[in-house]
Amino acid sequence: MTANKQLKLTLIRSLAKRLPVHQQCVRGLGLTRRHQTVTVAATPENLGMVRKVSYMLQIEEVV
Repeated sequence: MTANKQLKLTLIRSLAKRLPVHQQCVRGLGLTRRHQTVTVAATPENLGMVRKVSYMLQIEEVV
């Protein structure tokens, strides 16, 4: 993916009782509360974090 692509991420599961590394990935993406939505660039760093915690996120590609 190129750097100009964006991803819209929504946290759909709680951070409670998750691995500390997964909690840090979600916070690194800018999410702090359930049902919060952020838009991030589709960089390799962000895609790696999204892949790690994808079970907690709703992911949409912004055109």
